[in-house]
Amino acid sequence: MKQMSLEAPMYTGFELRAKRTRKRAFLEQMDRVVPWAELVALIEPYAPKAGPKGGRPPFAVEKLLRIHFLQQWFGLSDPAVEEALYDTPLLASFVGLDLGVDVVPDESTILRFRHLLEQHGLSQRILETVNRILTERGLMLKSGTIVDATLIAAPSSTKNARRERDPEMHQTKKGNQWYFGMKAHVGGDAETGLVHTVVATAANVSDVTQAHRLLHGQETDVFADAGYQGVDKRAENQGKQVAWHVAMRPGKRRALDKRTFLGQVMDALERTKARIRAKGEHPFRVLKCQFGYRKTPYRGLAKNGAQLNVLFALVNLWLARKALLAATG
Repeated sequence: MKQMSLEAPMYTGFELRAKRTRKRAFLEQMDRVVPWAELVALIEPYAPKAGPKGGRPPFAVEKLLRIHFLQQWFGLSDPAVEEALYDTPLLASFVGLDLGVDVVPDESTILRFRHLLEQHGLSQRILETVNRILTERGLMLKSGTIVDATLIAAPSSTKNARRERDPEMHQTKKGNQWYFGMKAHVGGDAETGLVHTVVATAANVSDVTQAHRLLHGQETDVFADAGYQGVDKRAENQGKQVAWHVAMRPGKRRALDKRTFLGQVMDALERTKARIRAKGEHPFRVLKCQFGYRKTPYRGLAKNGAQLNVLFALVNLWLARKALLAATG
């Protein structure tokens, strides 16, 4: 595939001054840390091949994968990313398109590629491939897991053919506010916070019921917030050789008498558990603030769950980018 370098400035020559923008710097870094060869080899066996009777050859897998990642990073729909490739030379350069020569994939081609990833379970395997590489480079350890969940809003509009909200999404109350949508449950590495497991459910599913699905089986310690109280007593967790470190309920912690030695020790223990759990919040910050993923773009849990796997694979690469860039010089 012809790949134009992002280092080459894309200016007309008439600018008074040039600036290395944050978007350019971001794409340059991600271009270096994403394991393109491994991911293309993963998808290639399922990609359409050229027919025996000729016709237009299929687009290269790496180009379509780069477009798919642009959608995740910048929150672009299929039509929007097609237009962005025409309007923004930087994005076309990242994909490897020469607009004067190459054909730009249309929104239908981009849609079919996304469906290809969903139908063959490749989104989850993308996360697994990224994590395997991070583990091999010593950036993910297996001794501890942080389990946590975050709410993702879904459109509540009924302006569709069936005149109903997404039947797979539900509402739940958090604090004094109601939310409608889904919940992303994640299991993260206790040392780095990098996500190794993702489970998507409706928003009204309790966090504690999904804890067993977030373990990879090699951890010895699991850290969780107060919403996972009683997790060690549940039937699905019996026999697991792990130590559960669940936060104390806020009211119970406030009632501690910190003037006593026992109260001081218990409060210090809670602070230690909180410092470890804080690492599990970093992927959510990147997901919602860096990538702008705050609302589900599709209907149904399967499509949105597949997207979450890809998003968290990219989140892991972004969080580990400094170590990866240092390793590659």
